[in-house]
Amino acid sequence: MKTVISTDRVAAVELLRKGHVVALPTETVYGLAANALNAIAVAKIFEVKERPRFDPLIVHLPNREWLEKIAELPASDRQLILKLADKFWPGPFTMVLPKGDIVPDIVTAGLRTVAVRLSAHRAFTEIVAELGEPLAAPSANRFGRISPTTAQHVLDELDGRIPLIIDAGATEHGIESTIVAVRDGRIAVLRRGPITEEQLSQFAEISSAVATAKISSPGQFPSHYAPRTPMRLIDKAEGFVPQKDQRVGLLAWDGAFRNAQAFAAFRNLSDRGDLREAAANLFRYLRELDALSLDLIVAERVPSQGLGAAIMDRLERASNR
Repeated sequence: MKTVISTDRVAAVELLRKGHVVALPTETVYGLAANALNAIAVAKIFEVKERPRFDPLIVHLPNREWLEKIAELPASDRQLILKLADKFWPGPFTMVLPKGDIVPDIVTAGLRTVAVRLSAHRAFTEIVAELGEPLAAPSANRFGRISPTTAQHVLDELDGRIPLIIDAGATEHGIESTIVAVRDGRIAVLRRGPITEEQLSQFAEISSAVATAKISSPGQFPSHYAPRTPMRLIDKAEGFVPQKDQRVGLLAWDGAFRNAQAFAAFRNLSDRGDLREAAANLFRYLRELDALSLDLIVAERVPSQGLGAAIMDRLERASNR
């Protein structure tokens, strides 16, 4: 199969209607999309990604009206769910809710819940609206690897495995959506992302369920987003000394270090100490360092408040082998 990078959204819709899998840009990362109501098409996502069948997928809705077709809203939490949707949709925000009968079990990995969101990306929105049915769309990379933030990243991962990649440039946020479950009037954070706990706390009490052993939503594996090169977290690059003849790459947060010559390569997440810029650069810089045949990548920890908590979540999973 030849994989084509294109901007032809009509071709994407035609392929999706025929049950094929295509890569689409979202505001978070590039997604590997198939019709969520077509179990055979969804099965192709798992095959292309080499993703375990027990890892559920996010369903991207064509519009807000699809929410109650795909999910059931418990009466006790209905108002809170709708308030969160009003505030954060369209955008990088996913809710895990009781699933409707229309959703194939393969999408939810047999769980009684389904993860749903409404993308804000123009290209994705136009394609899913024209299709007129929801899309299952996990990140467009092989399972456990670094998420793609450009069309070229997708081609590097999946060349020959899918027919089409829709190119819309680099993604805005650079990390995957925040995932929450609404339970008994509280918001449980299942995966940290661009919508922070500080933002969510304005609506209800927050309970973190990020460090759970049970897979109840996408993105909960302890080892994930990982480069092939071994990776380690450090507090500060200053004072770090590589072993003799060891080629070490640095993913820096604090660019004011003075021993840059100790590293074979380095990337600075943000010269301005801007967490949004750091999130947008994270996966791209990890890919660049991973391509340099290094012996080790060391990454400086970032401040863990706000969006920094989501960045640290990705760094910890990437270094957890």
